[in-house]
Amino acid sequence: MSPPLRVGVAGLGTVGAGVLTLLAANADVVAARAGRPIVVSAVSARDRNRDRGVSLAGLRWHDDPVALAADPNVDVVVELIGGADGPARALVEAALAAGRPVVTANKAMLAVHGAELARAAEAAGVALAFEAAVAGGIPVIKAVREGLAGNRISRISGILNGTCNYILTRMRAEGRDFAEILGDAQRLGYAEADPSFDIDGIDAAHKLAILAALAFGRPVAFGAVHVEGIRGISARDIAFAGELGYRIKLLGLAHATPDGISARVYPALLAEDAPLARVDGVYNAVVTEGDFVGRLMLEGRGAGAGPTASAVVADLIDLARGRATPVWGAAAGALSDAPSVPIAAHVGCYYLRLMVVDRPGVIADVAAVLRDHGVSLESMLQRGRAPGETVAVVLVTHETRESAMRGALDRIAALDAVLEPPTMLRIEAG
Repeated sequence: MSPPLRVGVAGLGTVGAGVLTLLAANADVVAARAGRPIVVSAVSARDRNRDRGVSLAGLRWHDDPVALAADPNVDVVVELIGGADGPARALVEAALAAGRPVVTANKAMLAVHGAELARAAEAAGVALAFEAAVAGGIPVIKAVREGLAGNRISRISGILNGTCNYILTRMRAEGRDFAEILGDAQRLGYAEADPSFDIDGIDAAHKLAILAALAFGRPVAFGAVHVEGIRGISARDIAFAGELGYRIKLLGLAHATPDGISARVYPALLAEDAPLARVDGVYNAVVTEGDFVGRLMLEGRGAGAGPTASAVVADLIDLARGRATPVWGAAAGALSDAPSVPIAAHVGCYYLRLMVVDRPGVIADVAAVLRDHGVSLESMLQRGRAPGETVAVVLVTHETRESAMRGALDRIAALDAVLEPPTMLRIEAG
């Protein structure tokens, strides 16, 4: 058998400890599939004395993670520090400059700096692998970049954040509001103490930017992703969506149009029998549509020590076997320069909830505004009457352009009978 592949791991949190645990527990399986043993030879983390539930005996310790890039006993650097910049980026750049391949789970760094890191990897002739950066243990990177390499992908969509999916699932099941369920999720460890990265859609947008780059063969463009989170979703909206036959999910969606690539993250209504609508709890799922393969869906746990470590080790096995693919599926010179399409150009159906004074003529005023902006109504939902009091009115539109819908909303919000900012959600096919 060939000499071991020696790995330096930077970051010994949940995932880093999981990688060490997996490599020890499944050493025989990993060696058989890699064609040689894969061993951790050096590590770096902030606290030497913390008990991580895994033995570090015999491993070289580096206080500075960047030192892993120059360690002569390290063949591959695994970056599990996290963060778009700082030590994580410095380590990856140093490793690539030193001609060492890198495995990372760092979606933020790849989304923000992936284009230049890919060029650095290509110039050095080494791999930059990141299966663990999107959807945890679901092998979606390999599926899109390699398994579907012969297809033109027209659309990729998914549930890309388990925290948001867990919150929305429980809101639907229990009829409770966002703040209550978020508090429960924090106590149970499904949400961070500062959950903004997840609930404001940034985490999902990082992942979508990576998937869109792979799917459409162009440099990663995080800044072009339209991002909305779930803070504004109420139990009332989830209940109304259910009456209309929909479920609300935080979706990441990207598709190719004649004008370029549209990429967006937002909460949307899905028909309750749509495959993505049935993905609940902390699970993630990704749907791709290719011209020859058709529609495919992958589903599984999107985070956690085991699933993410599984993806990291899959990349290490590829490197041990000498298998490497360009970061974004093709050499830099072969990538597309397709432009990004702004959200204003989006065309679709919309859910609109208004809180209005129940008096004659209000609906006629709202309908007149929609008519003036070319927005056609498909249906309206109002439960009960309360003359002179506040009532909820839900409108569902036919397909219309986002810019027209936004213009109509501005005028509707200014009506004196509309007592709260309107809630607008898009309706997607899933």
